[in-house]
Amino acid sequence: MSPRRPRTGSAPRPGRTLWTAPADLDPRVLALTVGDDRYWDSHLLRFDVLGSLGHVEGLRASGLLTGREHAALRAGLRRALRSVERGRLVIGPDQEDAHSAVEGWLTRRLGSTGERLHTGRSRNDQIACDLRLLMKDRLSMIGYGGLAVTAALLEFAHRNERVLWPGYTHTRRAMPSSAGLWAGAFAEGMLDTLEALPGLWRQVDRSPLGSAAGYGVPLPLRRDAAARALGFAGVENNVAAVQNGRGKLEAGALFWCAQLGHEVSRLASDAILFAAEEYGWLVLPATLATGSSIMPHKRNPDLLELARARVAALEGDLAAVLALRARLTSGYHRDFQLLKEPLIRGLGRTIEGLAICGLVVPRLEVDAARGLAALQGGALATDQVMRLVGDGVPFRRAYRQVAAAFRRGEPMPEVPPARIMARRRSAGGLGNPGFGRAWRRWRVVERWLTGERHRFDRALDRLAGPRGRG
Repeated sequence: MSPRRPRTGSAPRPGRTLWTAPADLDPRVLALTVGDDRYWDSHLLRFDVLGSLGHVEGLRASGLLTGREHAALRAGLRRALRSVERGRLVIGPDQEDAHSAVEGWLTRRLGSTGERLHTGRSRNDQIACDLRLLMKDRLSMIGYGGLAVTAALLEFAHRNERVLWPGYTHTRRAMPSSAGLWAGAFAEGMLDTLEALPGLWRQVDRSPLGSAAGYGVPLPLRRDAAARALGFAGVENNVAAVQNGRGKLEAGALFWCAQLGHEVSRLASDAILFAAEEYGWLVLPATLATGSSIMPHKRNPDLLELARARVAALEGDLAAVLALRARLTSGYHRDFQLLKEPLIRGLGRTIEGLAICGLVVPRLEVDAARGLAALQGGALATDQVMRLVGDGVPFRRAYRQVAAAFRRGEPMPEVPPARIMARRRSAGGLGNPGFGRAWRRWRVVERWLTGERHRFDRALDRLAGPRGRG
């Protein structure tokens, strides 16, 4: 269940911040700077605790904590993690953000030992770490969602490989296509985007901890130890690059989501159209349609329309991130606070859009007779041209002959479905769609994603420790 969104403008009480607020600070300063941050940070609480557990491992490796302090902080943070998971540790109205909620919770229980948690760390590298952990979690979820939709499309394509219907250019009937070729094209389009995930992942999979506010700290930090504990592949080397990269990773993640979303949107638009009464060769089951409050005959494709709308809204999230990071000087800016909303929302919209497709695609049905009937006429004109070419007529002359016959209203000769398929045997064509090649690509992505998710989960599980206590 999503965290409840608080009303904007309630100010934290002075003294409950991680910075020293003047006694006479205008309370509106806190109200306006906090804004909606508590709500969006509530999505990050779990990762803030996990990031702190990794930071503690780095402090211990750097010799900045005694064995007793390390054990106390680790045990306390593990209890905090279980409290987050049970809904007991939340961001209160008197706290600025996730960081103050977690540190305050820990310090109330561990006293001065809890106050050691922030050693060598700034909220700037802390939130950068939280967001990278969130992105790894959500991007892998999206990857699995994309794989599920791709598999459903390939299975649909295999079942309906020989179900013919028209293909379109300029939204006009063009040449014969099939349900299999149509679904296979979306599957391969999704694979193109899924295959780009490892490149994005490599950028996200670097720990920012130890960069502090963007210029490091005068302490002998073992940044590699914290990175390793959190399951990162390495560290973001240049400490100043961490803050300069804020917004860049978010934009990269949302652009990748938008590319995947465009497949979702076009698939939804096609399904909506092809299932309409005027077309009818695709059938949306009544169990997936909604009705009208006034027109009793309606079966509306609301699910698909909302999948398409989520993609449009996702593009707005990407635009917001790009606008926020543009034209800033180097270093940290409070502007970055507003990156969280479009990132978290856009990742969520992508997950939801894929979930809709994962629900609809396996249950789509076809009306083969309606599809075949729609091929009669102009959609077979090119087949007639190629028949004449096969008889030795030069292509351009054959084209003109068929065009003239079509203008005179002469019917195109009927072509049996088997012959339509047989004439299109080139690689990737209607009669040779090569679904096996797509499945091989699918398995490569699935193996990579499973390996990365396992590495990520294993590291976080080690940090979280044994369950069921505390």
